Amino acid sequence: MYPFIRMIKEIAISSRQAPLGLTEAHRSHHMCWPWDLDLWVELNNGRTLTIFDLGRIPLAIRTGLARVLRQKRWAITVAGNSVRYRRRVRMFDRLEMVSRCIGWDDRFIYMEQSMWRGAECTSHMLLRSAVTSSNGIVPPSELLAALDQQAESPALPDWVLAWIEADAKRPWPPVT
Repeated sequence: MYPFIRMIKEIAISSRQAPLGLTEAHRSHHMCWPWDLDLWVELNNGRTLTIFDLGRIPLAIRTGLARVLRQKRWAITVAGNSVRYRRRVRMFDRLEMVSRCIGWDDRFIYMEQSMWRGAECTSHMLLRSAVTSSNGIVPPSELLAALDQQAESPALPDWVLAWIEADAKRPWPPVT
């Protein structure tokens, strides 16, 4: 089940926090609960993706994106991701999540999110998202104009560019 109560908590907290610039990091704090576990009594990989939502939505609130989405009747969707799981997260572990936009191109917005247990990174995700309207994908340039931003995208890191290039070569629909 989706963690609605946890999301409501994160929305309430972020609504009272200072606004962020487009590429500034949002930090949030979470706990691994018993219902987040898999058969190996550690944070389920699918649940990790859901918990990352608990950082992205507040980031959207603090950057003003959520307000623009409501005003324009746009939506935001995940258009791809890549996750590295490096350390086990056990029941009742406390985590700090760092979520930030790292740049954009002519169609997509790229974000990275990471979960930390103390000084140790447990997982890291690269996420490609698209803002959509009833007419399809909204170019980031149009989104930036709606946010009253004239910013150029920061240069995307080489590893992100390599992921974009590799993903573009992936067949779609998949070969069965």
